[in-house]
Amino acid sequence: MKFIKQFSIILIISLIGEALHYFIPLPVPASIYGLLIMLAGLQTKLIPLDSVQEASYFLIDIMPLMFIPAAVGLLDSWGLLRPILIPFLVITMVSTVVVMVVSGKITQFFIRSDKKKKVPENE
Repeated sequence: MKFIKQFSIILIISLIGEALHYFIPLPVPASIYGLLIMLAGLQTKLIPLDSVQEASYFLIDIMPLMFIPAAVGLLDSWGLLRPILIPFLVITMVSTVVVMVVSGKITQFFIRSDKKKKVPENE
């Protein structure tokens, strides 16, 4: 029952992200809206970490399985990708590096800000 409640919270946040994507005419994926809502809820403690933690660990554990349909889709599209393979690979590599760098910098920012909160002031 606990997992059903946790998954329900995550699904409701995702549904709200889908609704925002529908109503806000920006080229932002609905999943990004959902992630931002979840981040804001967790940071402001409106959503306690305990209320989604175990379900999120499970979703992270099975995340590699979610890439299988995309990989099969790429194999299916080999005829279309073959003429543009070099630009496709370059764009994929560059965007992967950019995403890794940005994710790392954001993670470092949050870790440093968390450490600053935990260090007691000597004043």
